[in-house]
Amino acid sequence: MVGQPKGNGDAAEQGEPEDVKPPSDEARSAFTPPLGVPLPPAPEDEHPTSEFAVPEGLVNPTPSEQGSAFTPPEGIPVVGPLAKPGSPWQDRMRSLVRMPLAERPVPERVAREEAEAGPPVPRVLDLTLRIGELLLAGGEGAEDVEAAMFGVAHAYGLDRTEPTVTFTLLSITHQPSLVDDPVTLSRTVRRRGTDYTRLSSVFRLVDDITQGDVTLEEAYRRLAEMRRNRHPFSKGALTIAAGSLSGAASLLVGGDALVFLLAALGAMLGDRLAWLCAGRGLPEFYQFAAAAMPPAAIGVAFVLIDTSPEARVNAAAVITGGLFALIPGRPLVAAVQDGLTGFYITAAARLLEVVYLIVGIVCGVLLVLYVGDRLGAKLTPDVIHHGNGRPVIQLFAAMLLALSFCVLLQQERSTVIQATLNGGVAWLIYGAMTTANMHQVPATVVAAGLVGLFGQLMSRYQFSSSLPYITAAIGPLLPGSATYFGLLNIAQGQVNDGFERLATAVALALAIAIGVNLGGELARLFIKSPGRETPLPGRRGVKRTRGF
Repeated sequence: MVGQPKGNGDAAEQGEPEDVKPPSDEARSAFTPPLGVPLPPAPEDEHPTSEFAVPEGLVNPTPSEQGSAFTPPEGIPVVGPLAKPGSPWQDRMRSLVRMPLAERPVPERVAREEAEAGPPVPRVLDLTLRIGELLLAGGEGAEDVEAAMFGVAHAYGLDRTEPTVTFTLLSITHQPSLVDDPVTLSRTVRRRGTDYTRLSSVFRLVDDITQGDVTLEEAYRRLAEMRRNRHPFSKGALTIAAGSLSGAASLLVGGDALVFLLAALGAMLGDRLAWLCAGRGLPEFYQFAAAAMPPAAIGVAFVLIDTSPEARVNAAAVITGGLFALIPGRPLVAAVQDGLTGFYITAAARLLEVVYLIVGIVCGVLLVLYVGDRLGAKLTPDVIHHGNGRPVIQLFAAMLLALSFCVLLQQERSTVIQATLNGGVAWLIYGAMTTANMHQVPATVVAAGLVGLFGQLMSRYQFSSSLPYITAAIGPLLPGSATYFGLLNIAQGQVNDGFERLATAVALALAIAIGVNLGGELARLFIKSPGRETPLPGRRGVKRTRGF
């Protein structure tokens, strides 16, 4: 064709399009290399590298590297001691309780026979609440109740759970994932009772559940059997135990055989009177006030009949023995333990309960002492000489007191001997330190610390609660004489001296509670458990702190 450029004809001959424009910079993809730059080599694996992958030169942390801040792509590593089946479930679950929810690892669980979907979530949460209710109503500490609830929930596959324990309310929340709705159940604890046999049975059930040996239906069946079982000791046995406890306490403070009988008689009358008030539906405040009156009345009558100085000693021993059977040592220890472990609401509620019970005792004793003072009974403070020079009788009385406490607490017969020996050892330590002119408060702390240490050891090796080995053993250390002296001073108009002695009694009671808790903490921190080679590393102090 005439006038056609020669170059265009050459291009058409080579097969190049005529109207194609060279690509502009705006049309170039951000992932396309510029002209003249070669393409990068293809990755060797199929999956592209992400920011969560392990960089070159580094290796995945092993489960033992628990203190590292590195989070591997497969998730948070399992905490070794939490997953060992030989370690007590109390230690494993208590460690979870004391961890923040965001840092809480998922423990390994034993394979179960249920379907892959697992048991229904509401039924598992209901079983968990029922077990927590029995433990809390039996006097167990709030942290141990939460640990038991964690153990049951984790054993049935509910990892993302958060139980909450207060004095009268239990609740638990489970959220399957961050995008699913949470499921929350709650249960109110309305009735409380002292039955350490049932408490030990619940601990054995929790231990079997955490080992993966109990199905959900079997757990419900065993729980129903625990509720139906009768108490191991009858009301008559409890009344006799209350009498022997008061008689033994009167021997500790210098009484003789006659005082033993009078103190036992007063305590048994008070126990029957308290049962009568309970049958009429009266609150515990009036039950304790009624139970405190007969021992005080017998002591006042003894002085009115015999006005000799020796009669005053015997009357004081009778009244003091009656107070030993009534002082609420178990709720006080649980209250201080909850406060030391960070459960302040539950601790405040327990302390308020203790205050109300003690006020009931004060009202009952003060009423009788006031009437006795108006009738001319010459009751003199500071007449009790604590049985100095009678170590054998004191030791026998301390062990008898602990044995009587075991019956009152409805303990299993297999734990009675250990608790009785524990009480005897506690009184030996306390008596030796006070004989060496040491103050009562530090001597009480040391003796109660040994009680808590022994109780925690027994509970760890028996996989049971520590309360049956502790509560009865602290009976000889209860501040019965200091309480009586304070009440007597107040009844005689010496208010300042009375409150000073009552403050001493409160200090001794707190010393008992702190010593018991300290002994238990030392056992858990430094002493090996069966099935574990080393103590738990990095155990947190409490659940709610300032971040230390």
